[in-house]
Amino acid sequence: MPVIDRRSLIGAMATVPLATRVAAQTAPAAPAMTPWPPAEHFPLWPGRPPGARATLPTPNPSMNGPAGRQELWLRGTATPIVAVFRPERPDGRAVLTIPGGGYGFVSIQNEGIDVAKTLNPHGITVFALSYRLPSEGWDHQADVPLQDAQRAMRLIRANAARYGIDPAKLGIVGFSAGGHLAASLTVGYDDKVYTPVDAADRQSARPRFSGLVYPVASLSTPSTHPGSRDNLLGPNPDPAVKARYDNPRRINASTPPLFLVHAVDDGLVPLDQSIDVLTQARAAKVPVEAHFFERGGHGFGAMSAPEGSPERLWPDLFDRWIAQTLKG
Repeated sequence: MPVIDRRSLIGAMATVPLATRVAAQTAPAAPAMTPWPPAEHFPLWPGRPPGARATLPTPNPSMNGPAGRQELWLRGTATPIVAVFRPERPDGRAVLTIPGGGYGFVSIQNEGIDVAKTLNPHGITVFALSYRLPSEGWDHQADVPLQDAQRAMRLIRANAARYGIDPAKLGIVGFSAGGHLAASLTVGYDDKVYTPVDAADRQSARPRFSGLVYPVASLSTPSTHPGSRDNLLGPNPDPAVKARYDNPRRINASTPPLFLVHAVDDGLVPLDQSIDVLTQARAAKVPVEAHFFERGGHGFGAMSAPEGSPERLWPDLFDRWIAQTLKG
C-alpha cells in the first residue's frame, strides 16, 4: 500500500475551492443507524429457513430515504425475526405489522417501529416482521415472504400468554409490497407453503382483521408495481403461482374484515390497487372500510406525514375500526 505524504495531502486540499472545504466541514453528520433488533424479539425458524441454499444472504442494514427523513432499511435477511413492542397498558389486542419495500428491502423503521409508536398508546401490542426477500437466493422464491408471515402468526398465537394478548384478537397491517404480503396472508393464510416444523404450526395463521395501507394488492393488473412483481415472482413465473398471488381475485366470504388506506395522488402504487380490493370485498360481502386521502403520495407510513395532515390520522381510525370489528 503506498505511503501518503501528509504534506502532499495538505497541498492537495489547498487546491480545493474554499467554499467546497467549508461546506464539507459544516455538512451535517450522517444519521445514526437505528438500533435493530430491539431487546425483545424472536426468530421464526429453529434452524435454516425453508428454501435455504448453501450460501445465505449477508445482512445489510442501511439508512436510506429522502434528505431529512432517512430511515432504517433491511436487506440480506438470512434469519427472519419478529420484534415485540409492548404498550404500557395492554388491552389484549395485537397487530403484526408488515413493512414494504418493493420486495427489495424492508422499511422496518417507517412501517414497523413507527407503527408500534402509534398503536402502542392505544393498548395494542405490536409485532414487527423482518421477513426474507424473495430475490436474494431462496428456493420457491415467491412463497418465501408468505412462509415467514404465516409462521409469525402461528408463533405469536402459540405464545399469546407470554405476550399478554388474546390470540382471537390478533390482526395484521401491511404497507405497499408489505400490503401485498398482508393481502396474501389474508386470503392465503392456510396455503401449504412450508412443511410444519413444530407444535406452533398447528396454530391458525388467519388474521382476525387486516389493514392494507397503499397496498400492492395484485401483481397481474396494469396498475401493479412492476418492481414488487418482478422481485417476488422472478422472470417467467409459473401462471399458477402468479394467479395465487393475485389477491383480490381470491377474496371470498371467509376473508377477514378489511381496512384500506391510500392517497389519491400516490404516483408509485396507484389508488386502483385499493379500489380493486374494495370492489372484490363488496362483491363477496366481506366487511370493508376504506379511507382515501386527497394527498399523501406513497410511503407516508405511520408518522412520516406532516403534522396536521389528514393522512396522519389513519392509525387512530384503524384503532377505532379494530375495536368496532372485534365487537361484531
